[in-house]
Amino acid sequence: MKSTSRPDSRLHADALTLRYEARTISTGLSLSIADGSFTVIVGPNACGKSTLLRALSRLLTPAAGQVVLDGRQIGERPAKEVARRLGLLPQSAIAPDGITVADLVARGRYPHQSFLRQWSKADEAAVAAAMRATRVDTLSTRPVDELSGGQRQRVWIALVLAQETPILLLDEPTTFLDIAHQIELLDLLAELNAQGRTVVAVLHDLNQACRYASHLVAMKDGAIVAEGPPAGIVTAALIEEVFGLPCIVIPDPIAKTPLVVPRGQKRAARSSDRSN
Repeated sequence: MKSTSRPDSRLHADALTLRYEARTISTGLSLSIADGSFTVIVGPNACGKSTLLRALSRLLTPAAGQVVLDGRQIGERPAKEVARRLGLLPQSAIAPDGITVADLVARGRYPHQSFLRQWSKADEAAVAAAMRATRVDTLSTRPVDELSGGQRQRVWIALVLAQETPILLLDEPTTFLDIAHQIELLDLLAELNAQGRTVVAVLHDLNQACRYASHLVAMKDGAIVAEGPPAGIVTAALIEEVFGLPCIVIPDPIAKTPLVVPRGQKRAARSSDRSN
């Protein structure tokens, strides 16, 4: 099969057909993740964002096409080898009953263990650093099932960070987080990206996506409608096409990235009436 990958891409999808049981989600879907990029995938619910992420992480086998990781089809690589190269935060992860925060985060080091390589000071340091970065170090002895939704989400993110993979895939990582923790997490991902990690995230907040992404992918009905730098592709016409949302797009006063402002017809009409 001819590859459509970019020369700077370690992870790419070629002409994927993705199905759940008898339902086809995507056909002919291709995407290259540039090495060192912060790629954000956006789109309405059930458009195929999470399905694409599952295929990129080897959790879903394509009905046709291929996902290539470092020059080799991802399905041909052993699971541990994939997990040393690629970390995944899925939606709605479930922790074993009674497991503590520290023990769950430590599972992120599993891909690095072997018969000849047992738990080490390097593993301990990676776990401690991941918990500090996500501010769950003070919860280390707490059972995960006793935490709030936002705390649990940060613990799962710590597990992924503890893997120390060059590529991070995150499916709606800001779910359950309040706005302050959302920005804290996105700032952390931006910092990791600046240090050389490749980040791929599914986000619902368009303005957060525009602010943090170096590469934006807009999906609708299982297909990629547009992709590129946010400033190059985000227009009012694109947002209405993808989301059915009348809006205007203005520069973000802080980041200078596109800022999507919904028109909100009824509210806009009331405001206009009050001004007359």
